[in-house]
Amino acid sequence: MTLQQINYALAISEQGSMNKAAEKLGTTQPTLTSAVRELEKEIGFEIFMRTHKGAVPSAKGTEFLRSIGQLYRQYELVCEKYVDKDMKRKFGVSTQHYSFAVNAFIETVKQFGTLEFEFAIRETETQKVIEDVGSLKSEIGVLYTSNFNRRPIMKMLEEYELEFMPLIKCRAYVYMWRGHPLANEESIGLEQLEPYPCLSFEQNGSGGYLFAEEILSENTYPRTIKATDRAAMGELMRALGGYTLCSGILCEEMNGSEYVVVPFREDSENKNSIMEIGFIRKKHGSLSEIGERYIEELKKSLALNARQ
Repeated sequence: MTLQQINYALAISEQGSMNKAAEKLGTTQPTLTSAVRELEKEIGFEIFMRTHKGAVPSAKGTEFLRSIGQLYRQYELVCEKYVDKDMKRKFGVSTQHYSFAVNAFIETVKQFGTLEFEFAIRETETQKVIEDVGSLKSEIGVLYTSNFNRRPIMKMLEEYELEFMPLIKCRAYVYMWRGHPLANEESIGLEQLEPYPCLSFEQNGSGGYLFAEEILSENTYPRTIKATDRAAMGELMRALGGYTLCSGILCEEMNGSEYVVVPFREDSENKNSIMEIGFIRKKHGSLSEIGERYIEELKKSLALNARQ
């Protein structure tokens, strides 16, 4: 097994097809296919299943890719530190769709600059946040836990040898466009929201509902719409009167002043719940200097924008 073979396999997994991976790597598709076949022959099982949708990892392949992803990232870190002094150091954050996490990332980049560092911010699905940090693609992940999702999240963190570091606890708020008919209410109950669509970020994979980004996701909502990014969510709020349930932490610098949060009012059947927002990191090892700085900026952003 060579580092080149590992790099090829990871590129195919990331791109989802041999052709796209070959284009990204600057090689030919036959060369890539031959290298992966040799690797599969050596380890004794098929890493990818070739389908009409592209190259899809097999069950064993998924586990193998996770392991070699960590190995290759460690190799890159060693090269950055000891071999190629001109190589840009990398720092990545994977996060649920939180404007305060993006704001903290921006402030961190301002302090370190982009000449010597290669930065990446990934707003993505909950399970992908965990996978990114587990494979060292990102150094830090930002997400929340609650009574509803804590068990599956902690189980997945254990599998990836990660730990959750809590930062703040919040109750549920209703997030909506300032022009919404309910925007000026002191609090909003679930029965008032029934005429409007409940918006949520799409979660793929098995048991995706257990990893929902929205608090109180276990409740039943008669009207629902799923989205994949914050910009689309904002447009759905404005055009369709949609709403979502969140922490109430609204970073106006990022979200703008056209959106508001209103406290969620519980009733006998729909209780409020506590979100515990924090970050995840590898259990063994310390954060880099830039990682430590990002956590400082994350705490500042939360303190500035959290509801009192």
